[in-house]
Amino acid sequence: MSHQLSDVQLSQAIEIMMVEQNLRGMQNLYAHQQTGTYLRAAKSLFDAKNTILIGTGFAVKQTFETDGPVGAIALYNALQALGKNPILVCGNPLYSALNNDFNCFELPLNNFTEALSFSQAALANLKPDCVLSIERPGLCHGNKYYNMRGIDISADCGCFDFFITQAPCPTVAIGDGGNEIGMGNLSQYMTELNIMPSLTCCDELLLADVSNWAAYGIIALLSRWSGQDLLKNIDTLAILQYLSERGSVDGVTHKNELTEDGLHAIHGQQLIARLRLLSGVANQNEDLQ
Repeated sequence: MSHQLSDVQLSQAIEIMMVEQNLRGMQNLYAHQQTGTYLRAAKSLFDAKNTILIGTGFAVKQTFETDGPVGAIALYNALQALGKNPILVCGNPLYSALNNDFNCFELPLNNFTEALSFSQAALANLKPDCVLSIERPGLCHGNKYYNMRGIDISADCGCFDFFITQAPCPTVAIGDGGNEIGMGNLSQYMTELNIMPSLTCCDELLLADVSNWAAYGIIALLSRWSGQDLLKNIDTLAILQYLSERGSVDGVTHKNELTEDGLHAIHGQQLIARLRLLSGVANQNEDLQ
């Protein structure tokens, strides 16, 4: 049955799946979106000829959380497999953690006064065909960054907002709580959430219960169009282990453990298995473990 879904139907099924647990009210926000968000976002990435910037990294306790980088790494690998040039954009300590193994670009921390000119110069230099943000703090009222507890974390944040707002190409942002880049698209509906909402907008906002999972939703569509099962080799536990060894913490528990937003890695793996069947890239009878 899965192969009979049109791209539009597949996107809608992915969108619903991504917010089905409604951990932080994203299902309620999704009701205010036009369907097809994942389809349009994946198309922007698929059509990108060369460079794609992937901004990620949310500051937690002087380090970085697992949600965001896991999905960014999975997306990076998928885009490389498609012959594109992905670049991970992040500030320290995440930049130093990833820079030896991935093509990275460093965001300076707490440089808000120079952030606009820095971002414009970087965009002119890197010449991206698409810019994506996954679980990056977005500017709130007063040009400050706040975590889910409402604490000002500006001093620990690099500014990726202007990479999105000044980009001369399609922009995509992923969030799961309301304080991330891109959530400005739905800021008028944020009153029901207990959050300091981000005001930064983007072309296409993707909602998910856990931001990492949205990356897998995009990869499902890229898999279908490329005829490659790009989801098959995503090992979420291995990526979490890699990040843990470099000092990551769970954004909810603040512990260095192999979880994302308080959830065991098996949740992400099960979602990937469902996406493989849904998108028709895996055989129904295949052992998905």
